[in-house]
Amino acid sequence: MTDAVNGAGWRPELVTDPERLAALRADPAVQVADTLGQQQRDLARLLSAAPPEVAGEPARWFYYPWRRTLVQLLGPEAFHRLRTDRNRNKITAEEQQRLRRLSVGVAGLSVGHAIAHTLALEGSCGHIRLADFDEIELSNLNRIPGTVFDLGVNKAVVVARRIAELDPYIEVSIEPAGLTLETVDRFLDGLDVVVEECDSFDVKLALRDGARRHRLPLVMETSDRGLLDVERYDLEPDRPLFHGLLGDARPADLMGLSTHDKVPYVLRVLEPGELSASMAASMTEVDETLNTWPQLGGDITLGAATVAAAVRKLGLGAPVRSGRVRVDLDAVLSELADPPPAADADFGADLVVDPEPAPTLPRATVVHAARLAPSGGNTQPWAFTLSSEGLAIDLDRTQTSTLDVAFRGSHVAIGAALFNARVAAARHGLLGAVEIPADGDHVATLRFGSGTDPELAGLYDAMLRRVSNRHFNGPAPLPPETTDVLRAAAAAEDGDVHLVTGREPLRQLAELLGESDRLRYLTEHLHREMMRELRWPGVDALDWGIDVRTLELDRSDLAKLGVARRSDVMAVLAEQDLGRALGESTRDRVEAAAGLAVVSVAGSSPADYVRGGQAVERVWIEAERLGLAVHPMSPVFIFGVDDADFEELSPRYSDRLRRLRDDFAGIVGLGRRHVALVMRIGYAPSVSVRSRRLSADRTVRDALEAGRNL
Repeated sequence: MTDAVNGAGWRPELVTDPERLAALRADPAVQVADTLGQQQRDLARLLSAAPPEVAGEPARWFYYPWRRTLVQLLGPEAFHRLRTDRNRNKITAEEQQRLRRLSVGVAGLSVGHAIAHTLALEGSCGHIRLADFDEIELSNLNRIPGTVFDLGVNKAVVVARRIAELDPYIEVSIEPAGLTLETVDRFLDGLDVVVEECDSFDVKLALRDGARRHRLPLVMETSDRGLLDVERYDLEPDRPLFHGLLGDARPADLMGLSTHDKVPYVLRVLEPGELSASMAASMTEVDETLNTWPQLGGDITLGAATVAAAVRKLGLGAPVRSGRVRVDLDAVLSELADPPPAADADFGADLVVDPEPAPTLPRATVVHAARLAPSGGNTQPWAFTLSSEGLAIDLDRTQTSTLDVAFRGSHVAIGAALFNARVAAARHGLLGAVEIPADGDHVATLRFGSGTDPELAGLYDAMLRRVSNRHFNGPAPLPPETTDVLRAAAAAEDGDVHLVTGREPLRQLAELLGESDRLRYLTEHLHREMMRELRWPGVDALDWGIDVRTLELDRSDLAKLGVARRSDVMAVLAEQDLGRALGESTRDRVEAAAGLAVVSVAGSSPADYVRGGQAVERVWIEAERLGLAVHPMSPVFIFGVDDADFEELSPRYSDRLRRLRDDFAGIVGLGRRHVALVMRIGYAPSVSVRSRRLSADRTVRDALEAGRNL
């Protein structure tokens, strides 16, 4: 077949000869479309930047003889990258490259025109082979997306031209004489998938028989009720043709049938009981009031979408079984219903700003203060036993997560609770000895005595007001005494504070902590645990976990969080190692912070982390007394000490987490010390909502009732 088909051909000419190019540009009858500069600017603006060898690829000139137009375009790789950029990540870059190696044949170009064009639009093949003997007629334009300029032109030529005008780098070949029983094998040779949309039943059967010989999957769309058929002859070489619906019929038996004579076979294939009422009624009118069965442009377009989806899955090796399915829009539209109310409909209600009031009895105030301590994810990993002799704090192993490696985070929380208990005891003249055996589940005991400590007692009111403030804050300078005050507070509890205020180190830490958040989202079990800790008003109980209102997010960010809750979305991002935006909130907040305070301890034993928790709480309270807002942060690696810890946290990202921990330690200046907590500090508005705590009857036991001696 030559390019002379239908006059001006169907294949654009790649113009490489300078003299030929000059002649075309000088021809007054030839239009020149040169938008290369705009294409290059658009390529440069892609967020996924093209590598230099692609960005610097030489441009190409193409001449379209049927339009008498000369066009300058980016080179093939740059053109493909820019043209398919909006496919990402419904189709990933790697998947797009795999699809470019796919060869698809489309036989029958009434329905097949829309299918072939959709495959080309999506870049779902690198080669497409088209077959149809017929020419465009005016009655075809209710469903074929051609124009009146295409009337009388072969259908294969019209589709080939349309694809060439969309993407001249897609290889197109045509069979404008259509297919016969003798030419089917030649058409199928070298294909990966065949799409069958023929009118002739002998060719329908012949294509299936050939697909079975060539071990090719075959796809067919029938526009009534969105019927899609997939026949996996590549996997099932003995599969009966047409799912066995035509019995033992052979292609030769069905040659030359009139439209009227095709009806019985059409009905057997389409299943009379499954036809729409309008189609079934129309079948009785063929050759009476109708020349042939009806088809609608919208149905054809829907069919193109379903076939393209099937071809894409086949090309990418996704599971697609043989069978049929109906994508029935009429049925779907009959199920229209109101969406469920938004989960955040009552976000403005039931705000809690004031702290839980303290009881009046002195011993009760001690355990009340302990209950108000902070804990990772507000999981409250403690159990209190109260007696006349003192307060014992045990580890509650049910309130933990993977981030709490070796219960180190729980021991920090219990240390904070112990510090609060000491402050309340000092205020009420009950302060006695502190024991930190950290032996199994029994972690700490505060003995009641008759002592006090004016410094601790002076922190009581500030301790009751202490709160996590996650508001965004700007980089205003910290009070000059900040470093000395915070380091003295940590040192009083055998801890240390590393204060980072430089803009460049904060920028580096912002990137590092943002990446840690991304890895947390993309690790399945960490994501699941994080979402369990987030509590939504009107949906969840709010006395445990983090009330999402305390995150101080605007409605837009809350909506994004609603998407980020979905594990299937995170799985897609993880598969492609994407999701930088998942760390955006952390990056922005850290980079704009006044400073980052890192509380550390010398060792990594349970008792070390309990002491670290006391240092954390004292530093936090002192920071707030300086007028600063404190936002606790827990990067994934915070309690990782050795390789086994990082493997436990996230087997997939263990090496990255180890590198993040090492880089963090280097920027902060930790040396061999271990992190108890990271705190973002600065100036911010008052909190909108305070986190609640589990009721005392859930976490506090009387020693006598528990049968326990302190």
